[in-house]
Amino acid sequence: MKDFSELIKNRRSMRKFTSEEISQEEVVTLLKAALMSPSSKRSNCWQFIVVDDKETLEKLSFCKENGSSLIKGSALAIVVVADPLASDVWIEDASIASIMIQLQAEDLGLGSCWVQIRERFTSDGIPSNEFVHEVLDLPLRLQALSIIAIGHKGMERKPFDEKNLQWEKIHINKFGGK
Repeated sequence: MKDFSELIKNRRSMRKFTSEEISQEEVVTLLKAALMSPSSKRSNCWQFIVVDDKETLEKLSFCKENGSSLIKGSALAIVVVADPLASDVWIEDASIASIMIQLQAEDLGLGSCWVQIRERFTSDGIPSNEFVHEVLDLPLRLQALSIIAIGHKGMERKPFDEKNLQWEKIHINKFGGK
């Protein structure tokens, strides 16, 4: 494992991937990270749909009007869904799992990009959640939060520059801003 500070500086959204496949061992490692992510009261309300079929990846690339076309170029997508009846904080739990997958991908030297599904729409105005349900034949009770596109990095991204940290957004003991 890299130093965590370096890991979070280097984890940048990757929108271009090479055609190289992801190994089964890497996929298992990504899924372990997802399954180990914390959840409220250990409800584990999340579930993960692993997509490596190129036709399905292409279909999923149309799940939003903007920002989802990169899915078709990824080697793998992990669709993060959750059951709102299992936890009132399913959005938070699924969000934590999503970032755990992304951090694990970076630790493996892979690129990733979070594609937001909840509260988004296709170019035809269909809710992205409904679109993903149809493509993946999801049960109605599950809600799709995100799709994490993963692959070998196909572009260079500079690490986050700490000069861009917004320290003015930090408040000590009470809100001191306007």
